[in-house]
Amino acid sequence: MPMKRINVYADPEDLSIIKEAAKRRGISEAEIIRQGIHLAAMANRVWDEPLFSRTFEGPGRTPSRAEVRDTVAEAVRGEAGSGPAA
Repeated sequence: MPMKRINVYADPEDLSIIKEAAKRRGISEAEIIRQGIHLAAMANRVWDEPLFSRTFEGPGRTPSRAEVRDTVAEAVRGEAGSGPAA
């Protein structure tokens, strides 16, 4: 993908940290800045579709501790009954 050149102003302290990180990681300062731009862009992206587009059937409320325990116990019993005999 072709890159586009831009000019930005940065705090000298931030630039010092970038310089140290680039040296420590063995990559260019520009690469550190590109990674930062990408992270900022993704963190502020607005998606056209919701993350979860499917709906799930259920009572529409948070299940109680007992309901969760009973559901898990039923699933474990079902798995134990369907496996090969020991």
